[in-house]
Amino acid sequence: MANTWEEWLRQADYDMDTAEDMLRAGRAFYAVFMCHLSVEKAAKGLYHRKLGRIPPKTHNIVFLLREVSVRPPRGLDHFIASLDDAHIATRYPDDIDKLASRYDTESAREILNRGKETTLWIKTQL
Repeated sequence: MANTWEEWLRQADYDMDTAEDMLRAGRAFYAVFMCHLSVEKAAKGLYHRKLGRIPPKTHNIVFLLREVSVRPPRGLDHFIASLDDAHIATRYPDDIDKLASRYDTESAREILNRGKETTLWIKTQL
C-alpha cells in the first residue's frame, strides 16, 4: 500500500503506462480498467496530500474528490462518473465478449486520453 501522496502519484503514472500497454496489446477493456485504477490512485494521492490520512479502501473517484472538497471542471465531472461506472463493468464482467465489444480500441483510446487529462487536472489540485 502506498504510504505517501508522492507514491500514489508514481503508481498512478505507472498504471497509465500499463493502460497504454494493454491497449497496444489489443486488450481494450483492460486498458479502461487500468485507466480507472490510474485516476483512482491520483485521487488517493490528492486525498493523502490534502487530508494527511491514508485514503479509504474505495474505488469511487467521485467520492474521493468529494471528500477533499474538489470539484472537477464541467465535462470532466461527467467523464469521472462514467469512468467509475466502467470500473465496475471491467472489474466484474458478466460477459467478456459483450464487454470487449463495448470497449473497442477507439473507445478505449478516447477514455485513456480523457483519463490522462483527468490525472493531470488532479495533480494541479495538489
